[in-house]
Amino acid sequence: MSFLSNPVYSIDPSKKSLEEIERILKDNPQIKFVSLMGVDLGGNTTDAKIPIKIFLEDIEEFLRQGVQTDGSSVVLPEIATLGDAKVDLLPDSQSNWIVDYNYDHPYDGKHYVGTLRIPAFLVHNGKFVDSRSILKRALSFFEKKVKEVMESNPHLLANLGIEKVSDIESFLFTAATELEFWVKTPEDSEDIEQLSTSQNLKEQYWKRTQGTVRTALEKTIEIMGRYGIEPEMGHKEVGGVNSTIGVNGEQNHVLEQLEIDWKYSDALQAGDNEILVRELVQDTFTSFGLEVTFAAKPIEEVAGSGEHTHMGVAAKLKNGNTINLFSPKNLKEDYLSLIGYGGLLGLLNNYEVINPFVTSSTDAFNRLKPGFEAPVCTVASLGNDVKNPSRNRSVLVGLIRDLDNPMATRFELRSPNPLSNTYLVMASSYQGMLDGILAIKHIYDPQLLENELSKSAQTEGVYLEQNRQYRCEQDIFKDFSVHERDSLFGKTPETVWENFNHFDKHEKKSATLLNGDVFTESLISSFKTATLDRWKEELLHRIIPSNMDIIRSFTKSHNIEDTTDLDVVRWEKITKLKNYLVKDSLEQSSLFTRLRDSLNENNLKKASELQKEMDCIMAELRNLYASYKRNII
Repeated sequence: MSFLSNPVYSIDPSKKSLEEIERILKDNPQIKFVSLMGVDLGGNTTDAKIPIKIFLEDIEEFLRQGVQTDGSSVVLPEIATLGDAKVDLLPDSQSNWIVDYNYDHPYDGKHYVGTLRIPAFLVHNGKFVDSRSILKRALSFFEKKVKEVMESNPHLLANLGIEKVSDIESFLFTAATELEFWVKTPEDSEDIEQLSTSQNLKEQYWKRTQGTVRTALEKTIEIMGRYGIEPEMGHKEVGGVNSTIGVNGEQNHVLEQLEIDWKYSDALQAGDNEILVRELVQDTFTSFGLEVTFAAKPIEEVAGSGEHTHMGVAAKLKNGNTINLFSPKNLKEDYLSLIGYGGLLGLLNNYEVINPFVTSSTDAFNRLKPGFEAPVCTVASLGNDVKNPSRNRSVLVGLIRDLDNPMATRFELRSPNPLSNTYLVMASSYQGMLDGILAIKHIYDPQLLENELSKSAQTEGVYLEQNRQYRCEQDIFKDFSVHERDSLFGKTPETVWENFNHFDKHEKKSATLLNGDVFTESLISSFKTATLDRWKEELLHRIIPSNMDIIRSFTKSHNIEDTTDLDVVRWEKITKLKNYLVKDSLEQSSLFTRLRDSLNENNLKKASELQKEMDCIMAELRNLYASYKRNII
């Protein structure tokens, strides 16, 4: 990949007239296509090559009408059905447009063929049904309702140092994500023990990158800058092992975990930027012969990949000033403003119905396990002391503060992964925050809200649930047993079905998502159907077959000459577990057979229980076989 010229990389249509846009495109004839990027409920993006001349024939009409597509090919079950599949792709004229260059397709000696990618909305029967439109509605509704509650509760304004609602020009929803991912040379297999040891010794974290990985990382960061994304950092993460150099001088056996961070932007643009960065990483590293995975837990027993999501809200005043709605007037006296406390309380109290949008796959649940710095409890940290901000990496939500910068105050949701649908994560989170703000609107004293957040599990809350603790400044993993965590912070779901069952178990919290028609019952049902169908398919056709392959690889290695009684005992245990998982008999079906039957019969509750049992036995079997092999000469 090389850059032969300095072409246009992005267009901000909100700052340019149609005439200017037309001139830019005519001055850059290498832009041969236009594509509308809609994002369905599964987080998938559309990409259709439309000749640019069609766009140039009547730009205004194209932006007004968009194009039609077959909605049965996107993830909108129960909405875009086979009998009613027409979906309109409507361009978003307020978002940033980017030019996607194909570095395998030269246009001339100076340029490559480019596609103008325009973020879009998906419209079915006159209703906006895509992920981007859900987030847009959430932001609009949040601003409307918070302004209303400020109007009727002026103490909320006074707590922020704002005189009256009419002084506010607009709200600014700032958001940022960070991208962790694994890269490897094709067809190389991982050594779990080496990876685990390297992780425990912290041999890779923040170390200097080398060879093709270094070049690909630098290229990616360079290209991000060309698109105006403003990269802040790229570095090694905790996972990985050292590569080797072959006889031909090429880097071999690459297996590394990396992270790229970039500057915050408004919430909708943050979602668009994340998609672009994922595509840049994929294209760039692939061009260097490296495989990329954004899976949450690509390698068992090694650190997974997270995507911490930062969210904040500010008010832009008509006098030009900007006030962070989450920051207190005095950063050394209070952790948060009244609205900030309400937002955090709402995020925690409603997390049962936010979590399905965050953690929607078995892969995602595999990451959220103790021992890998991934959150397992619905609990937040404010910091050990209001005058000394700290960072607790073991909690679900961290409060980010800077005593010298009130604009830095924000919430860090630590549970998302690179394949979470960021638009829906943020939309559901802002809906939850709004519920908390509305619930505390009558409270004048921030200390009362800090007490509410800091209550013990035995204390009845004004807004939060009794028998639950929501704040912790200790290490969740080291300072509490599993039983203590479940007792204090609530038992968290372990499977996709358990997570989505919360929509039915917590009807009042589910109704929070429906406020303002941000989500609708049909959209939630469509998302639920799509996700549970994927869960079933992955169990049937990926997870069970993969486990079968693992079990078949566990073969007998000891013989009469060098065996010990311990070898015999261990192998008997291994054989018993293998048979329980796989082998049917006249008297009893194997666990795998019972799991398949439950899924095919749509008995999802039973399938969920069997999946948990399968995961537990597979972990026991892997550990037992590793011990068995270590004792073989």
